[in-house]
Amino acid sequence: MAVSVGLHVSPEFPAMVERIDTLGGALEENADAAEELGRLTEDIAGALLGAGVVKAALPQSLGGYEFSPRQLIATVERVSYHDASAGWTMMALQLMTGTTAAYLDAVAAADLFPDVAGGDHALLSGHGTRPGRAVPAEGGFLVSGGWQFASGMAHATHIHSAIQVEGTGELRVLAMPKSQVELVDNWDVLGLRATHSIDYHCADVLVPAAYTYIATTTDPANGGAVYRLGLVNMSAIGHTGWALGVGRRLLDEMKRVAAAKSGTRNAAVDTAQFHAEFATAEAGLRSARAWAMEVWREIEGTLDAGESLSTEQDTLLRLVLNHATSTVQDVGRTVHRWAGTAAIRRGPIDRFLRDLGTGSQHITSSPTVLQNCGKWLSGAQPQAHWEFLDLTP
Repeated sequence: MAVSVGLHVSPEFPAMVERIDTLGGALEENADAAEELGRLTEDIAGALLGAGVVKAALPQSLGGYEFSPRQLIATVERVSYHDASAGWTMMALQLMTGTTAAYLDAVAAADLFPDVAGGDHALLSGHGTRPGRAVPAEGGFLVSGGWQFASGMAHATHIHSAIQVEGTGELRVLAMPKSQVELVDNWDVLGLRATHSIDYHCADVLVPAAYTYIATTTDPANGGAVYRLGLVNMSAIGHTGWALGVGRRLLDEMKRVAAAKSGTRNAAVDTAQFHAEFATAEAGLRSARAWAMEVWREIEGTLDAGESLSTEQDTLLRLVLNHATSTVQDVGRTVHRWAGTAAIRRGPIDRFLRDLGTGSQHITSSPTVLQNCGKWLSGAQPQAHWEFLDLTP
C-alpha cells in the first residue's frame, strides 16, 4: 500500500467539529447515566462513532480522514469539552485503532479494516505499558499476561496490548479479538467513571505474527506522515486535547456560576480577588493551548518535509502535555475554590473536577516525564534520546 510523504491535513475537520458540537447537548444529558453504567451509553457511543471521531485517526489510504496532529488535538478537545469521559473514551479508541491500522501489514489491515469509509472496521482498546509475555511459536506468539486501564473496552471489538518477546526482549504490540481475553469488571473510581477502563488478562493465546508490530516503529505500513510520530508520540496528541477541553469547560462553567451569584449578599465572585484569580486562570489556559499548538505546528512542518523529529521536538511534545495538564489542574483548583457548593453538588463542575483528578494521573503526565524533559533541556544529558517515556543516555 502506497504511503504518502507529506502531511495530510483533512478538509473534513470543520464538519467534524460541527458534528461534535451538534451532539453536545446529548453528551451532557447522558453524562449521569453513563457514570451509572460505567461506560458511555450505546446511543452516545454510536453517535460519536457515526460522526467519525475515531475515523479521524484512521489512514486515508484505508478510507479514514487521517487528521493532522492539531486537528486531532482540537477534535478530542471538543468532545472533552462536552463530556470528559466521552472525550477520554474516544481519545483511547482513536489512538489504538488508528495506530493499529497504520502499523499492521497489508494482510492484517485488510482483515481488520475492510471498509473504513463505510464504517466496517475494528475498534481497539487496551494497554500499552507493562507488557505481557510472548513466546515464539509457529506462525506467531503464545501470549500471556494481565493488563490494566483499557479505556473504551465496552465499545471495542479487538484488544491492543504490549508484549515482550521471550528470548529477544523485543517489544511488540498486538491486535487480537476481544473474545480471546477475560475481562475484569473492576473499574470502581471517583473520576472518569464512564470510560470503562477495566483490566483484562489471557494465557497462552496464539497471536499470528502478522497481527503484531514493533512497538517503537515510526514506519507506517498504511497512511501518511502523521504516523511517523510513533505510538507514544501520538498518544500525547489526544491527552493534550483532553486536558485543554476539560480546562475550557471548567472556566466556562465557573463563568456561569459567577453570573448567577453576582449581586447577591456577600457574593465572593464580586471580589477583586476572584476577578484576579479568574483572569490568571484564563491566561494560563490560553497560554498553554497556544504553546501546545505552536509546538505541534512546528512538528507538523517537520513531518510534512519528510524529516524525523529532533530530540528537542520529542522533548517539547511531552513537556507541552505535562504543562497543559498541570495548568488545567491549577484551573480546577481555582474553580473549586470559587464555585462554592456548585463544586460539591452533582453537576458539571463536580463531574469535570472528578474526571480531571483521575485523568491527570495518567503516566504520560507523570513527574518522571517532567524530570526527564528537564534533564535534556538543561543540558544534563545532551546526547540522550527518548524511548517511550524514558530518556536514555
